[in-house]
Amino acid sequence: MIERRLFVGALASSFLAAPFATNGQPTDKIWRLGYLGMVPAGASPETDRLIEAFLHELRQNGFVEGKNLILERRAIESRYDRIPALVAELIGLRVDVLVIVSNVAARAAKEATTTPIVMPNMTDPVAGGLIYSLARPGGNVTGVTAFDDDLNPKRLELLKAVAPKAVRVAFVLGHQPSRIDASQVDELNKNLETAARSLGISLVRVLVSTPHDVESAAVTIARERADAMLIGADSNTMALRKEIADIAIRQRLPSIVPHRSAGTGGALMSYGPDLTDNFREAATYVAKILNGANPADLPVKRPTKPELVINLKTAKAIGLPIPQAVLLRADEVIQ
Repeated sequence: MIERRLFVGALASSFLAAPFATNGQPTDKIWRLGYLGMVPAGASPETDRLIEAFLHELRQNGFVEGKNLILERRAIESRYDRIPALVAELIGLRVDVLVIVSNVAARAAKEATTTPIVMPNMTDPVAGGLIYSLARPGGNVTGVTAFDDDLNPKRLELLKAVAPKAVRVAFVLGHQPSRIDASQVDELNKNLETAARSLGISLVRVLVSTPHDVESAAVTIARERADAMLIGADSNTMALRKEIADIAIRQRLPSIVPHRSAGTGGALMSYGPDLTDNFREAATYVAKILNGANPADLPVKRPTKPELVINLKTAKAIGLPIPQAVLLRADEVIQ
């Protein structure tokens, strides 16, 4: 269900009369943001937490929802065919900035509008054609990268550390067309296979693109006698993180996901960029743009340090003790 945040008519009227962003904008200016995410409000507590971190940072910069800011929130809900219509709807609302979490949706928006676009989790934006370079994006798109498929070999190491007898790992990923450059996919796959062989692991690839794929994926994982699960870093698996984690818990398998936001869905571990920081950084960029900055001149930022989160509730549910050496490496332990 698509969420629409409604405000009193006076706010809407004020927006229609408001000019574009300038430094020192009038205090009665009402700004409108369009947010295009993967799930609607309330569907994921972790996603809502990230958006709250985003809104909190905006408040710190003087932009307060319900006072001088309206957030128009829409959700793809794993239906990529809806993207053009959702983008068109937000553009039709004359938003001042679009905040988009999917590369596919950002490309659609870039082709449809010159409205500034800020992304909190860009995936290889240069190869994807979203920007010209990280230092100078050069168009209407900027934000923060969250590309971390190159961390998958490290995630395999962590799985092996908690489950040393694991020899078959289900690599669960979604099919997302044109996510990254084909040559880069080949290089990433080569590196992952090399890491797997060095750890004595065979990878079994399992595609989960829609909710309808979840049960068939569970059957495949059981049939292949997987000892653990590595969850890919794509929008489809992120949208289905709870359902995928439920497979791991039912089959008593250790699992690792790319971000803390996915880990709180029930996976055993997460290792990757802290998306909370990404959303805060994205909010600072939105604030700069509303104050007159040109997105073409705002360098795309990169996360500086991956974080390891371990979920002891999940460890207990699957009956797996976590070695003390791994616990000591964790940035956060969920009790």
